[in-house]
Amino acid sequence: MHEVALAARGLGPVAGVDEAGRGACAGPLVAAACILDPPIAPELAGLTDSKRLSPAARARLEPAIKSVARAWAVVAVEPAEIDARGITHANLSAMRRAVAALDPAPGYVLVDAWRVPGLAVPQLPIIGGDAAARCIAAASVLAKVARDRIMVDHDTRWPGYGFAAHKGYGTRAHMAALARLGPAGCHRMSYANVRAACAADTDDEGAR
Repeated sequence: MHEVALAARGLGPVAGVDEAGRGACAGPLVAAACILDPPIAPELAGLTDSKRLSPAARARLEPAIKSVARAWAVVAVEPAEIDARGITHANLSAMRRAVAALDPAPGYVLVDAWRVPGLAVPQLPIIGGDAAARCIAAASVLAKVARDRIMVDHDTRWPGYGFAAHKGYGTRAHMAALARLGPAGCHRMSYANVRAACAADTDDEGAR
């Protein structure tokens, strides 16, 4: 594993950072950073990319990660900032903030796919990093579980859109609800599919 090799060279502690919600059209983008000291604790057996894990497995792993990690942090960027600054800015900003929130500070950062400008320590972007480095996998689980929890809360706050089911991604059911109900306060209004669905709602009203 990358983090083991880096730690053996005295470059630790090694943090992994990842995000969840980049491809959604509602709700925040959430980034997490995590430092896991080798060897990996037995409580984290089965840890891998959060997208490969069942919801039950993620729910089991999240508290275990928080318990055994040397440090972890979760940061959310809300739709208003995404709309104002763009999703790439939100993505990189959330990752920077998550890494900056770690205590102790890492000596090296492994990033899933991205190079993050402005980090105060060396970094290595790894394609498919959430499957190749345990610290990135842990960060991916923390980000995914935190964001899913937010979207379940949004389902209560803005009923009718199905946020608890699709988590803000642009499913057919979500787009149909958006066209029917109009945008909720958590929709990313800069996104073309959100604007198109809202325009479809306006067109339907004009035809009545």
